[in-house]
Amino acid sequence: MAGEEKPVGIAVLGLGNVGSEVVRIIEESAEDLAARIGAPLVLRGVGVRRVADDRGVPVELLTEDIEGLVAREDVDIVVEVMGPVEPARKAILTALERGKSVITANKALMAQSTGELAQAAEKARVDLYFEAAVAGAIPVIRPLTQSLAGDTVVRVAGIVNGTTNYILSAMNETGASYDSALADASALGYAEADPTADVEGYDAAAKAAILASIAFHTRVTADDVYREGITKVTAEDFESAKALGCTIKLLAICERLTTGKGKQKVSARVYPALVPLDHPLASVSGAFNAVVVEAEAAGRLMFYGQGAGGAPTASAVMGDLVMAARNRVQGGRGPRESKYAKLPIASIGVIPTRYYVSLYVKDRPGVLSSVAAEFAKREVSIAEVRQEGIADDGGQRVGARIAVLTHQATDEALSETISALEELDAVSQVASVLRMEGAGE
Repeated sequence: MAGEEKPVGIAVLGLGNVGSEVVRIIEESAEDLAARIGAPLVLRGVGVRRVADDRGVPVELLTEDIEGLVAREDVDIVVEVMGPVEPARKAILTALERGKSVITANKALMAQSTGELAQAAEKARVDLYFEAAVAGAIPVIRPLTQSLAGDTVVRVAGIVNGTTNYILSAMNETGASYDSALADASALGYAEADPTADVEGYDAAAKAAILASIAFHTRVTADDVYREGITKVTAEDFESAKALGCTIKLLAICERLTTGKGKQKVSARVYPALVPLDHPLASVSGAFNAVVVEAEAAGRLMFYGQGAGGAPTASAVMGDLVMAARNRVQGGRGPRESKYAKLPIASIGVIPTRYYVSLYVKDRPGVLSSVAAEFAKREVSIAEVRQEGIADDGGQRVGARIAVLTHQATDEALSETISALEELDAVSQVASVLRMEGAGE
């Protein structure tokens, strides 16, 4: 029985919101966890930057000696929830090299150093789990590595950053400007003091790299992911989106592409996009996350829930911890890194997408025909042209704001078109360029 088995020793690195919750669950749910695992979990120590007696954990369990803690003989599994990339990377490598299984929620580290860490885990024949690195409590990694292991995943797309989704949801619902919505998110604790990683898309790009690596059996790093943030999205863009029956979301999209010659490539990209209101991701609001997985046999699957926060992320960590502890007790191992496909990464220039382009143009004959000609020269087919407003100067009409909605075109062709439009005398300003996802042709 569980009480007769050798205890599984746990070291937790980090005692922030997630680490504190993990420690609490280990202590308060000890009996249930032991029954599920087949042996008791014993907290051997907690690595912190500063030892103090006000941390909610017995001071004798706290240590600033991270390297010493992960190397202890009585530690079997290391839970890393401290971030950032360093010193976490060094601590995890030390743990793996010493035969400890590792659980991490460190998305930036996994997006940068998956190969190095996976090789160390393979060499030591131990587990490396990281469910909590993507979308908090939402189970995404395990379905991709296990439930869909016999299927072919063709696309993974989702909202994987709660801060940006809260900001965009507020702009959509209230008509607020980006700056105003960001200020509200900061006041409510949804945005960090420095929100750059979130609003510029770095956080979502790290998660996209992890998802693409797993879904397509190809090692993808954050540097392989095309990235745009939300800082240029305006209230006027949301007005236009509503007129088109859409909203705007920051999407992480990972896709298996087949070229005209039948060769496959991987695309991983993050950007704000128009999403039709009847698409399942359009209704994901506030700080929630959602990921849609499309596979050849399973079809479309959607995973939705709390994407961040201490308790939701700790839930994902504990799921990994139970799996790793069971493997320790039973002598098994979890899934290893799968990179057999080694597919090349597609550049953003070849990716076909629909586009919404908003322009300020001068009020004179022939403007629309000159604008349309620039699209036609690069074989960017126009689906719809709409006038969105009048530009005036003290009551004097001086121009108009028009929107062009395209059929699918490559990013390269669209970029060349935008450059040409900016040179036209008839165009005062290219105000916005947004992609449209999930609308078909």
